Amino acid sequence: MTQNIYDDSNFFHGYSQMARSINGLDAAPEWPALKAMLPPMQGLKVVDLGCGYGWFCRWASEQGAQSVLGLDVSEKMLDKARSTTPNSNIRYERADLEHLDLPAASFDLAYSSLALHYIKDLAGLFANIYTALKPGSHFVFSIEHPIFMAPRNPGWITDADGRKSWPVDSYQLQGERVTNWLADGVIKQHRTIGTLLNTLIAAGFSIRHVNEWGPTDAQVTALPALAEERERPMMMLVSVHR
Repeated sequence: MTQNIYDDSNFFHGYSQMARSINGLDAAPEWPALKAMLPPMQGLKVVDLGCGYGWFCRWASEQGAQSVLGLDVSEKMLDKARSTTPNSNIRYERADLEHLDLPAASFDLAYSSLALHYIKDLAGLFANIYTALKPGSHFVFSIEHPIFMAPRNPGWITDADGRKSWPVDSYQLQGERVTNWLADGVIKQHRTIGTLLNTLIAAGFSIRHVNEWGPTDAQVTALPALAEERERPMMMLVSVHR
């Protein structure tokens, strides 16, 4: 079973204080780039893998999606999503993405935001998503960038001139990485970029677009702290076609 760190009280409290938890998609700096990779929502049947508070589910419904299924392993996340969702065409279910069993040819779009780096059997998940999508459908997701996931402890290093660097530790050594983010002992699965993309191809997907996300000039001007994200990519945004 996927580690259910989001039901840890300390972790959930820390997560609930983040800007994207309070203000939703508009507070996620990668959202404009991710949104640009999505197809028109009108009439689509959508599944959100790792839906969290349900921000994307509600957005998809508001954009005209016919139905939206939000899946998450965390009961705390699902409780929050249900309490803030009035939309009748959205339903939420608890599901472990490691053991997902979606019905075949049921969805027009699969979406996931910053959840797939927790998944050990990513090949199995991609295979199930491929089967669950109708021919011609889309799968769009964000994931922690492999370079971001493999830092040398303690991460950022600042030299005598104030220049910052992000040394990478054993990038080619794939597998479990344990981090202390919001709580101790958070388990993530490190893969190289090649492994991630080739796993999608092996599942049958055609890669449409890959964005090693970084902030725009306007975003850095509005929020100078984002300049740090130009030193190394924190996220990858990927769009594939079924």
